[in-house]
Amino acid sequence: MKSNLFLSLLVSGFSLSVFAQEPIQVIEPAKIGNAAKVELGKKLFFDPRLSKSGIISCNSCHNLASSGTDNLPTSIGHGWAEGPINSPTVFNASYNLAQFWDGRAADLKEQAGGPIVAEVEMASSHDIVVKTLAGIPQYQQEFSAVYGKGGIDIDKVTDAIAAFETTLVTPNSDFDLWLKGDNKALSAQQLRGYQTFKEIGCIACHNGPAVGANSYQKMGVVKPYVTKNKSLGRYGVTARDGDKHVFKVPTLRNIELTAPYFHDGAVWDLAEAVNVMAEIQLGKTLTAQQSSDIVAFLKTLTGERPQIVLPLLPPSPDTMFKAGEEVELAEE
Repeated sequence: MKSNLFLSLLVSGFSLSVFAQEPIQVIEPAKIGNAAKVELGKKLFFDPRLSKSGIISCNSCHNLASSGTDNLPTSIGHGWAEGPINSPTVFNASYNLAQFWDGRAADLKEQAGGPIVAEVEMASSHDIVVKTLAGIPQYQQEFSAVYGKGGIDIDKVTDAIAAFETTLVTPNSDFDLWLKGDNKALSAQQLRGYQTFKEIGCIACHNGPAVGANSYQKMGVVKPYVTKNKSLGRYGVTARDGDKHVFKVPTLRNIELTAPYFHDGAVWDLAEAVNVMAEIQLGKTLTAQQSSDIVAFLKTLTGERPQIVLPLLPPSPDTMFKAGEEVELAEE
């Protein structure tokens, strides 16, 4: 009776102070501080010269033209190597309590350095990347303009990439508009789905501005999650038995765009993902109506993706690619 009254009041446009007390908060548009640093970071994000092959960039696995991910079960890296885990979206990643599924990177800056040296990703080294960038006159000028004297180092490279990634937020979803007081932003089914989402317990892990991404949880609390993926989650960071199969809770922002789901990328259908999570995490079997309602709510979390103008990457000087020199750099 209480929840039905709640829904009827919201659908009728009744204004409640509950808007300010919801467990999910609004995501605000990005605030750009140092525009030159952000622009430099954008160039680095799209520059495949950060990889050993010269064809893989950050955008390869975190495609900004789609969902901020590659929409593959696990990413494809250097030499067509298959990565060990699903690539999380970079959109709203600044809200994560840590980066990577296992939280091994404290922030975006630390995360940015990881794929560069990972053999199944970019397969390069920080020294080679710094040497490559330092050999490009335009990059020398831009790093100097942003960071002053001292040349280029990996700390500045990752700092610039992180500055750009911090701007990749997706505000003004229908749910954000509802949180701001627009009672017509959500349909009756979407409101019913949100109420169900809270009542069955999803909200315990999926809350805050990112609707998740702020805690670690075991995958398979009530029932084991059966997967062929070998990742043990936080255990790889902490070596504590209790952290086996514990992963960072993913954001549900833009979830309808980021299939396939879970750390192993095993599920492509959003309704199926909802049903699996309800069963293994909460011990609940949803009706078709409940599942449909929750999916309808989740689709209200799709926000405005930033309009990205592709950067013009600095050209490599002729002297960088004299016969054999590119091989020499790759073998250092």
